[in-house]
Amino acid sequence: MVEEIGGRFRTAGKIYFFSPGELEIKQGEYVIVETARGIEYGRVVSGPKEVSDDEVVQPLKSVIRIANEQDKKTVEKNKEKEKEAFKICLEKIRKHNLQMKLIDVEYTFDNNKVLFYFTADGRIDFRELVKDLAAVFRTRIELRQIGVRDETKIRGGIGICGRPLCCSTYLSEFAAVSIKMAKEQNLSLNPTKISGVCGRLMCCLTNEEETYEELNSQLPSVGDMVTTPDQLSGVVHSLSVLRKQVKVIVNLENDEKEIREYSADELKFKPRRRKTKVSKEEMKQFAKLEKNEGASKLDDN
Repeated sequence: MVEEIGGRFRTAGKIYFFSPGELEIKQGEYVIVETARGIEYGRVVSGPKEVSDDEVVQPLKSVIRIANEQDKKTVEKNKEKEKEAFKICLEKIRKHNLQMKLIDVEYTFDNNKVLFYFTADGRIDFRELVKDLAAVFRTRIELRQIGVRDETKIRGGIGICGRPLCCSTYLSEFAAVSIKMAKEQNLSLNPTKISGVCGRLMCCLTNEEETYEELNSQLPSVGDMVTTPDQLSGVVHSLSVLRKQVKVIVNLENDEKEIREYSADELKFKPRRRKTKVSKEEMKQFAKLEKNEGASKLDDN
């Protein structure tokens, strides 16, 4: 068994694991560790726990030390330097007339590297820009192109639900979201209703997907034939999945029809796994919303 702790280097960032060694480290404390980027300052988000050797993500480096007041002051100084670096980089981008949008600047804790995050429609030749920035900051420079989801994660904001964005508050990784999930949940296929601030499908569509899949497997589909408790036959008109209520067009005497609402448990029908289908037209219409940009580029340590 091996003891490890989990730490983050940014809010809602990816969790990396380290060995506490002989140090007594508690959740919520800040530590100094060595990563592929150099010496970093991170927050402990999961306290010491023992895991089997097979579960350990190698290499498991040891925590250098628990952060002190001087380390915290260094972080604050770096934040001020990042603001100045942002202004300088903007000037250099204008000078070289590059079609790119600067999003954020980040100093590593030991000032061994400065990372500039940007978005652009295509590939950018920023070799001359890197030379200019290296001459100013006299340290390693890295320009990292990110997607719109990463941009939104950095900037933050308020979702249509009125709450802070999931990606900037607690989501450490982006889940794969598809238009099929929206159809499974009977949502309106209106781009403004199902897309987030980033312009992609809302990440929260994945939150209830398993629940909807389970409930839908217990319900008839719209258009299915059912038998009601009063032995009337009818066709399913509409569904309320979460309430498990079904509206049925029942056939009455004298060829009259009427819409009645029943609990799904009261109806007799052939249960079957509903297969949500997405038409080619819908795929084409929502291709941009569903575009997958892969893993986040922010935590590429």
